[in-house]
Amino acid sequence: MTMTASRGRVKIEDGQKRIRVFLNGECVADTAAVKLVWEKPYYPVYYFPEADVKMDLLTASGEEKKSPSRGLATLFNVKVAGKEAANAAYTYPDPKIEDLAGLVAFDWAAMDVWFEEDEEVFVHARDPYTRVDAIPSSRHIEVKINGVTVADSTKPTLLFETGLPTRYYLPLTDVRMDLLRDSDTTTQCPYKGEANYYSVDLDGELHEDIVWYYKYPVEESSRIAGMVSFYNEKLDIFVDGEPEGRPKTVFS
Repeated sequence: MTMTASRGRVKIEDGQKRIRVFLNGECVADTAAVKLVWEKPYYPVYYFPEADVKMDLLTASGEEKKSPSRGLATLFNVKVAGKEAANAAYTYPDPKIEDLAGLVAFDWAAMDVWFEEDEEVFVHARDPYTRVDAIPSSRHIEVKINGVTVADSTKPTLLFETGLPTRYYLPLTDVRMDLLRDSDTTTQCPYKGEANYYSVDLDGELHEDIVWYYKYPVEESSRIAGMVSFYNEKLDIFVDGEPEGRPKTVFS
């Protein structure tokens, strides 16, 4: 990967993967020359060369948005066969960062489906500097809520994800399943897939959405399939008998 520009907090790099985005069943943009633009520090945004975008599907909405670092963006509606996504695309006609000239970006949630090569990507573009490692372990993991042991395992899989605390995924046979209650909550992760949740019922007190699992994780995280994990931030975890402090994260 080649860095092409850096302006203050905005980092821009050449991507190496083919990226496609669809609306209403039609591929709106398809490129092997994507630019990764860190509009925010946590993950990049895909920017497509105009030549790789079906510009006839884009119509200027008459609205604009201003970025202190990137300049004034022109917003476009994207319309495919009667389905319209308002203000779903944007360009910088006179960008403050030269490398953004001639590029088109899309609002992730406004579009239907995104692909890296032939794999669907969820939530946002993947950060090439975020690594996810799921490693089998023989550490002794105990999970307690208000002093009650909810899980006890010596067969965990430890998941290490850049920027997050270690997550301990445990076999269901080592979890007090009688305390778990199904939740309707689901979330998506670009690195792991779609998660389902359990709440924990202790003496009539419901600790909501404190446990999660992935039925069908993406291939890179396949080792955690069928296992459950607990929010380190909201309960007590003991590793080889030693209490682990509750980390401070966005999930605290």
